[in-house]
Amino acid sequence: MFTGIVEGLGAIRQITRKDSGLVLEIAPGFVLDDPEEGESIAVNGACLTAASILSGSFKADVSPETISRSNLGDLKAGDVVNLERALRLSGRLGGHLVSGHIDGVGRILEKRPLGRFVLISVAVPLDFDRYIIEKGSIALDGVSLTVNSCGPGRLSVSMIPHTADITTLGRRKAGDKVNIELDLIGKYIEKLLRPKRPEGEAEKDDGFDRAFLARHGFI
Repeated sequence: MFTGIVEGLGAIRQITRKDSGLVLEIAPGFVLDDPEEGESIAVNGACLTAASILSGSFKADVSPETISRSNLGDLKAGDVVNLERALRLSGRLGGHLVSGHIDGVGRILEKRPLGRFVLISVAVPLDFDRYIIEKGSIALDGVSLTVNSCGPGRLSVSMIPHTADITTLGRRKAGDKVNIELDLIGKYIEKLLRPKRPEGEAEKDDGFDRAFLARHGFI
């Protein structure tokens, strides 16, 4: 589990294609205290396992599923990525609950300066709309951000100078892909509120709207 508070940047040293997946060698731009083989590290928001710890770098496998849902398959040697180590139970939850399981990719539509801040507009898949709410949380490339506004197939967030300085979002431009992880709690609530179906009957999406809430006595 992560918080979406990026610890620093890492550089891709090498990419090796293995079977239908990838092996990334990543050199962190900060000191990894007591690194352990097998620990989880979020790379651009995607939870990867540090399969081996090297001198000044680590290697991690990227599965075909992660490649299909994220921008990790587009990486090249020399590219820079956001890194966050897994949350300790004794640590502060400074962002929001982030699992590191990418739902899909969005595309930056616009980056516009607002004084010292930057407004970023992002196009997202239409089926993500139900999980995105104004002033809710979303992770873009592993960065925990607050949704300023949202509409069909789009959202906007404000980026503070600190976030621009220490993450890849400060370097992103219009047209770039960003990994999206939707709010974990919203997805669980939707699943739990669906009517229970008889054993053996396939689950289907009944929709989750005001009519649904009224029908089940929530409003």
